[in-house]
Amino acid sequence: MKLDLLAIAPHPDDVELTCGGTMLKMAQAGYRTGILDLTRGETGTRGSPETRLREAARAAAILRARVRRNLGLPDAHLHVCDEYKAAIAEVIREFEPRTVILPYWEGRHPDHYTAARLGYEACFVAGLKNYSLGGQAFRPFKILYAAAYAEVRPTLAVDITRQFEGRRRAILAYASQFRPRRKERSSRVALPLDELEERMGLQARHYGRMIGVRYAEGFVVKEVMSVDDVAGLPVRSM
Repeated sequence: MKLDLLAIAPHPDDVELTCGGTMLKMAQAGYRTGILDLTRGETGTRGSPETRLREAARAAAILRARVRRNLGLPDAHLHVCDEYKAAIAEVIREFEPRTVILPYWEGRHPDHYTAARLGYEACFVAGLKNYSLGGQAFRPFKILYAAAYAEVRPTLAVDITRQFEGRRRAILAYASQFRPRRKERSSRVALPLDELEERMGLQARHYGRMIGVRYAEGFVVKEVMSVDDVAGLPVRSM
């Protein structure tokens, strides 16, 4: 299966939190979308790897992803190496996505910014004909970086107002993370998870205000965007 859009993230639930609305919107528009989770999130405080994989499958169905793959790389131990790059690059060659979404290259969790570099370098080496990988050389055309989790002004934002409730359902499909039983909550440790779903909603409102809609998701690109019609640009300047 060839994909139009592939989102790569370090843990199950990261795609839902950072670009789930965009993934759903693109799937609804008829694009073939997929998700690649690098780890099973096994070092997380809540839930088991098996539980999170089941939750990830339910969330992928809500987002209408054509495929979801988990590489099973070690959670909290991601680092840039040929082995991990090759594993991601093989998936790139298999699905040949035109566009790839990666985490932003700075962040609180080391796995997030490491996944950004791993993903970028994997996209590059996947296009090297003589790099020792299976399949034929292929390199994505476009890379977007999800601005969520980072204090950065997005280059562009996607209106997800109609997809916001679907995104929320996909996030809450991870019941072990965001709707844990009382006995699974710790009174001694304050977890960002306890407010993360709410914070992502507030951020979607913030990005939405930037472009004059109710909810949006922000992205950063490193290259200059091309515009043909400056007289028809959206988003008011004043």
